[in-house]
Parts: sequence; C-alpha cells; structure tokens
Amino acid sequence: MISDDVRDESTTGLIRKLRVRDSLSSEEAGVLAGMVADVRNFPADALLVPSNVPLDQCVLLVDGMVCRYKDLDTGQRQILELHVPGDFVDLHSFVLKRLEHNIASLTPVRMAIVPHARMKEVTERHPHLARMLWFSTLLDAAINREWILSMGRRSAIARVAHIFCEVRVRLELVGLCADGRYTLPLTQIDLADASGLTPVHVNRMLRKLRDDRLLTFRGGDVIIHDREKLERVAEFKPDYLFLERRPR
Repeated sequence: MISDDVRDESTTGLIRKLRVRDSLSSEEAGVLAGMVADVRNFPADALLVPSNVPLDQCVLLVDGMVCRYKDLDTGQRQILELHVPGDFVDLHSFVLKRLEHNIASLTPVRMAIVPHARMKEVTERHPHLARMLWFSTLLDAAINREWILSMGRRSAIARVAHIFCEVRVRLELVGLCADGRYTLPLTQIDLADASGLTPVHVNRMLRKLRDDRLLTFRGGDVIIHDREKLERVAEFKPDYLFLERRPR
C-alpha cells in the first residue's frame, strides 16, 4: 500500500497540465490520485512498456524523461515522442490493451502505476475526467502529427530547434522550466533519433544554434538566449499543444 501523500505527489504534474486546459475540482484531483496503485523507480535505458505485450495497467511519468520509439530490423531507432513529468505514457493501452511501439526511460524515472480496472471505474463514474483523459490521448496524437511534419518537411536546423521549443513549453506547464532554462538529459544520439538526423548533423545544428546566440545545450542543460528568434527558426507555433483553457 502507498500513502495518500505519495499518491497526491505522483499526480501533481498531471493535474497541473489538465488545469491549464480546463477547470478541475479538488474532488476530481483526488479521484485521479486514487487511481494510483503503486509508484516505482526505474533506471535509465529501461524498457518500460514493450511492444505487442498484453497490458493491464497504464503508467504515469512522475519524474524523469521517457520516449516512445520503434526500431527497424537493422536496430535503427526512431523516437516518436518525448514524455515529461505529468504525462501518461501509455494511456491508450487502456483501450488498445497493447502497444505497437516501445516505451523506454531516457533517464532514471519514477512511474505511477494505474491498473486498467481503476481506469475503467473512473471513466465510467466521472464523465468529465473521462473526457480529460481522452483529451490527453488526442494531445499525444497532435504532437505526433507535428513530429511527422518536422521529419518530413522541416529543415535540419528547424527540426532540432523545434524539439527544444516544444520541450520548453511542456516543462513550463509542470514548473520545470524558468527563464528559458531547463534540463534535457539527452545525448546527441537521442536527439538524432528524435529528429531523423545523424549525430554528426545534430552536432553541427547545435553548434549553429549556439553560434547564432539562440540556444546553448551543454551537459544536459538548456539555455534559450533568444526565444523569439529560436521559434522563428523552428517554425514553432504552439497551437498543436492546445494550451487554451476551455470546458472539455
């Protein structure tokens, strides 16, 4: 059994994100916290949710960073989305019952475990929360479409810059970015797998962003020097993140 304090802490990021988009009562926040059956720690580079394995639980990221990815038979990996604290990383498994892709930790992570049985109870008894959780899965789909656009049509410099712009906004929502500074503990190989570029090409793009005084990325720390210019280079428009507060 886990304590109520641990449950409340584990859903803080999720509730902050949802309250940006709609009102959420204290009672509803308590219901979300009550879904959590356990909180577990995992090391970096752990396969958290393997593809095509039957699932009976969802996992909510409490601390750290994870990614969705698929790989080819050659071992080449394509990162499909990054997840930050407050994200359900496999909420759609509640309906699909398995994933067709993998989810792995990029850093040491803490995950809240939500059994599908509890998810079913909440969605049947609390229609507003059901809509908010549905919104979360639709938001993931919108982010995925934006990443497809980046990979298919944006320039190399725009692809890399776009990742930094998006992560800044998503971390700000959960209080993990201030004044354009945040932690992004990814390697250049990770960034290459997320942008569809080679590590050498990513290195050149990071150097150009630094030389143009737009952004510095060193040792996992990000400093955005000129947000407006960086967003112009990235062609970043946050409308796909649905940040407006509206009844859902």
